[in-house]
Amino acid sequence: MGVTHSQALPASAAATMLALCLAWGLNMVAMKLGTAGISPALQGAIRSAGAALLCWLWCWLRGVPLAPLLGASLLPGLAVGVIFGLEFGAIFIGAGMTSASRAVLFLYAAPFFVAIGAHIFVPGDRMTARAASGLLVAFAGLAVGLLDGLQAEGSVAGDLLCLVGAIGWACTTVVIKATRLRHAPAEYAMLYQLAVSVPVLLALSLLLVEPGIFAPTPLIWASMAYQTVVVAFASYVAWFWLVKRYAASRLSAFSFLTPLFGALAGWAFLGDQLGPLFLVALGLVSAGILLVNSGQR
Repeated sequence: MGVTHSQALPASAAATMLALCLAWGLNMVAMKLGTAGISPALQGAIRSAGAALLCWLWCWLRGVPLAPLLGASLLPGLAVGVIFGLEFGAIFIGAGMTSASRAVLFLYAAPFFVAIGAHIFVPGDRMTARAASGLLVAFAGLAVGLLDGLQAEGSVAGDLLCLVGAIGWACTTVVIKATRLRHAPAEYAMLYQLAVSVPVLLALSLLLVEPGIFAPTPLIWASMAYQTVVVAFASYVAWFWLVKRYAASRLSAFSFLTPLFGALAGWAFLGDQLGPLFLVALGLVSAGILLVNSGQR
């Protein structure tokens, strides 16, 4: 089925995108819960390993050949896998140092960096004046968010690590767009990122001398199952299914909802405090992302 470029998404596609944004927003709460029993980098490695296995099974059931993974797309695939591992190392460690609401705010500023990288490195993916104005608004939101973090002792380092994670996320997106991976099946990009990130995260865990699995409880394992099955596997399969059928620009316009859902989830489940400056930052970043997505061509 070809890509549909209509102005409005069908109700079913819009409902699916809303569900995905909610799932991604809740993911930061699951990560925070997980770090109470499993060290951050090791948690990321377990998540990637489980999701890679599920992705391999998905490919096998659908008859997607895996031999081409060792072909022309191998080098960019290894590159995105290493970046993905470092990205999630920063995200998991950062999430343990700041609140879930703040972590999701900085992580989901990623479209801000994707727009810049695509404008520079991806032919034909140019930024309009509307998108540029969105970048300025989002940047103002990040600055306000960091200013707010100065009032919360110990959160700025975690904020910055989550921002590094957002930059890493943008880098993987741009590499995929600018290399042979752009024309490869979506499952290949998923497998490269998931499989290669496992040894990267394990090495990071050893380097940091993490304690490992130190307080396993049913809640900890439930958070891992959610991150692995729902987010790292099922949500991305659903996302790629939507991208193959509808214009990415229409779908991406929903992304501003993810930090909103994440902040509300942090407040509802973890008791995160949402002060006035944070709410201003959240509004600016969300508005900026919306402008960026609606202003790309």
